[in-house]
Amino acid sequence: MNQRILLPLLVFTVFLSELKAQDPQFTQFYANPLYLNPAFAGTARCPRICMNYRNQWPNISGPTYVTYSSSFDMHFDALAGGMGALVTTDDQGNGTLKTTNFSLIYAYQAVINRSFSLKFGIQATYMQKTLDKTKLNFGDMIDARRGFVWNTQEIVPSVSKKNVDFSGGLLGYSKNYFFGLAVHHINQPDEGLLGVSKLPVKFTGHAGAIIPLGGKGNESFLSPGIMFQAQQKFQQLNIGLQYVQGAFVAGLWYRNSDAVIALVGLQTANFKFGYSYDVTISKLSGNTAGSHEISLQVQFECKKKSRKYRTISCPSF
Repeated sequence: MNQRILLPLLVFTVFLSELKAQDPQFTQFYANPLYLNPAFAGTARCPRICMNYRNQWPNISGPTYVTYSSSFDMHFDALAGGMGALVTTDDQGNGTLKTTNFSLIYAYQAVINRSFSLKFGIQATYMQKTLDKTKLNFGDMIDARRGFVWNTQEIVPSVSKKNVDFSGGLLGYSKNYFFGLAVHHINQPDEGLLGVSKLPVKFTGHAGAIIPLGGKGNESFLSPGIMFQAQQKFQQLNIGLQYVQGAFVAGLWYRNSDAVIALVGLQTANFKFGYSYDVTISKLSGNTAGSHEISLQVQFECKKKSRKYRTISCPSF
């Protein structure tokens, strides 16, 4: 069947039963800190902008599954923590099904001792899912000679669904390591367009560290990282290692039974750029053309820096 016809049909099957969906995932999860864990809000202290783009399986009829994300966060001394805003758009089937989320985040910082801090984050999200009915095709619309000319008699779902969503997270960190836990969709919001379809709770555990190489003056180091996520029956483990030499970053990651990921990037004190490519190793290998992902961060200077504030030193992509 022509992919142009098949794809909308596959998207429409989402609405034919009570289906439990999962969230879109970013390979460079460490470069999208607020999406990973709301407790990351304000960890850089100064204003920070993060932008992420993911194109998954481009070999399936062009840009079929594309996800965009943008965030802003900074620390406020008067609030004893960080504030952040996060916007995520997930586009499935070339605009057939689109989900947009807007989140506001607050993360309280507790300084435990001179070398260790804890952050507790809460997140409130306004979510909207929209369906473009003009891109849905059904069997009863087909004329043997003229193609898609008839009106369908199928039950077509509503074109939009809105709801609110709540999440929370915990983050512990020192100069050279961090670990965190996050729980998303605590209230399990209903995102169904045809019947009830609640978004399952997502649990995330993650950790990272810095291992310096050489003596003083050597700007090279290794940064191992790990992330585990569970959402209903879906489980995902990402484990990898990044090498940093001055402004240059290179990494290699593995996602369980799915992909091997190569990463290259550049970083300065105020700018970070990363590109990663997922090499599919599952049964879909050879049909998807992998996945491409780009991350960009801009770090602004603070007017007045606080000696009491501790930032996370681990590379963020």
